[in-house]
Amino acid sequence: MTDSTDILNISIMRLTERQLLERLDSGVLVTPNLDHLVKLQTDRHFYEAYRSAEWVVCDSRILRTVSRLLRNPIPEAIPGSSFFTAYYLHHAADPDCRIFLLGARPGVADEARRRINRRIGREIVVGAHSPSFGFEKNPDECIEIADIINRSGANVVLVGVGAPKQEKWIATHRHKMPGVKLWMALGATIDFEAGNISRAPRWVQRICMEWFYRFLKEPKRLFKRYFIDDIKFFYFFILQLAGRYKNPFQQ
Repeated sequence: MTDSTDILNISIMRLTERQLLERLDSGVLVTPNLDHLVKLQTDRHFYEAYRSAEWVVCDSRILRTVSRLLRNPIPEAIPGSSFFTAYYLHHAADPDCRIFLLGARPGVADEARRRINRRIGREIVVGAHSPSFGFEKNPDECIEIADIINRSGANVVLVGVGAPKQEKWIATHRHKMPGVKLWMALGATIDFEAGNISRAPRWVQRICMEWFYRFLKEPKRLFKRYFIDDIKFFYFFILQLAGRYKNPFQQ
């Protein structure tokens, strides 16, 4: 049984990247950050999707830092975008690892597939698909996507369409794809693998400022998220430290 640290209304596993690579073989992987934790205070469907996930792993160095104020701090932040690279490199010689990429704009997932397979030297990524905007509200398209994944023979699916959409879609539709053992909800990872978005320099990541680097790249899209919505996390966390936080979805 893996130890965990409770932050607001979720329990985050206390794992290093090496431990996760060695143990991750089935289930659903979600990677909470500040934005997720704020959404988890008001979105019951998102909360239930998180509760049903087998792997809840810290994506944020800021979360890891504030966890030091708790009894069982998180040992390591495992950003989803860099973890996915580590995952397919770890399974490079494993013929039973067959990955499908679902997400990003048209053509981006295909480019990520080409780049990864060229790097690995085999077809580890067996399929890629970029769904339409709002696909999750279209039952026919969701059925079509399930059929595409089933026909691909993939047993690992990365869904990168943004939170909370990706976590909700996995929780709702995973049963339609019984051949898939492992699901990963990993946001912009497909864009990173395609070279469409660049990661922050390592020194920026180490000082917990990767979020600001991304903000400078897309200020109009990310201003509200980082400077209005995510600030709410610190209010809730102070309540937790004071013993006054209450899970909004529990009586």
